[in-house]
Amino acid sequence: MTLPPALAAHPSDTRGRAHREDDRGPRGPRDPFQRDRDRIVHSVAFRRLRHKTQVFVAPDGDHFRVRLTHSLEVAQIGRTMARALGLNEDLTEALCLAHDLGHPPFGHGGEDALERSLADAGGFDHNGHTLRLLTLLENPYPGFEGLNLTWETLEGLAKHNGPVANPRWALEEADAQFPLDLTSYASLEAQVAAIADDIAYDNHDIDDGLRSGILDLEELLEQPFVARHWAAIEQRHPGLDPARKAKALVRDGIGSMVGDVLDETRRRIAASGVETIDDVRAAGRPLVGFSEGLAAEERGLKRHLYTHLYDSAALTPIRVEAQRIVADLAKAFRADRRLLPEGWQRGETEQDRLRGIADYIAGMTDRYAIAQHERLIGPVHLPDRF
Repeated sequence: MTLPPALAAHPSDTRGRAHREDDRGPRGPRDPFQRDRDRIVHSVAFRRLRHKTQVFVAPDGDHFRVRLTHSLEVAQIGRTMARALGLNEDLTEALCLAHDLGHPPFGHGGEDALERSLADAGGFDHNGHTLRLLTLLENPYPGFEGLNLTWETLEGLAKHNGPVANPRWALEEADAQFPLDLTSYASLEAQVAAIADDIAYDNHDIDDGLRSGILDLEELLEQPFVARHWAAIEQRHPGLDPARKAKALVRDGIGSMVGDVLDETRRRIAASGVETIDDVRAAGRPLVGFSEGLAAEERGLKRHLYTHLYDSAALTPIRVEAQRIVADLAKAFRADRRLLPEGWQRGETEQDRLRGIADYIAGMTDRYAIAQHERLIGPVHLPDRF
């Protein structure tokens, strides 16, 4: 069952773009949200995601996910849910594809290092940096800075995880340029994109964790969500090889979570009485989400993944070395800005110059950061695996 059409974002009702565009020249039969999606896909920042860490350092392991493959998987899940609910698929897809553009090299470890290194200039936040990229740093058009995306896309990226009461500097600057109503909830499309991200990494990180040998299947089966699906697979396919059962586990996990979100979202919307997109933004709570029972199981699964995968002894040495790479680069650039490429030696104030250093480092891929460290500072000692 789809939702009432008035709850979906319609390109004809967009609040527009920050900059007026000269539409002379070929544009093709695309509406504003389709154009947003295409601008994201064709951006330099999107291409760089293929060499940025998801869980495992990007240069290692052809079969492990990186930020690019993760973003594509999120988009597939998000678009499926948007279609089932009757929401705008193109806006949902654009949000899913762009949600991780602001990540620096080496994932959250790299982000933590950059945050500490630039603390005196406001630090670093990957979500705020996504907005900074899209409104300032990507410059393929002659008439304005940024990609000039629609208000709905920027709003969804700014607050897909909920209202932002105290935006940090990068998001605050983007909001000052094109106010995004940060204290309200975002569209249903943005809420779908946010939970599609959770569904993707919950299940795909199980896949990568088992493939790497870091996650132990017996320990994982202590999680009720995993145990229930594992038992159901065994019932359908008695004696199936464990490696193939693990693949089925990932598929079934995604399908189960998607079905739960669709049912719970319909229930919440019916109970809330919302009738328009403005009602959705003023609802005071997310309307897209897991049911209470599955939400509890999903939180337990996340805790397990943090303990046994993300913060595991196997990955800790990689994270420590990755953070050293980022911190060393930031320290070197602060000490001698001539080490930066000519176009990055900019900024009218010291704060602007420091933030420019963050922009440069955040744009690096894992392998480029490694190469720059080896060229400018010294050897990198990443373990052979992961």
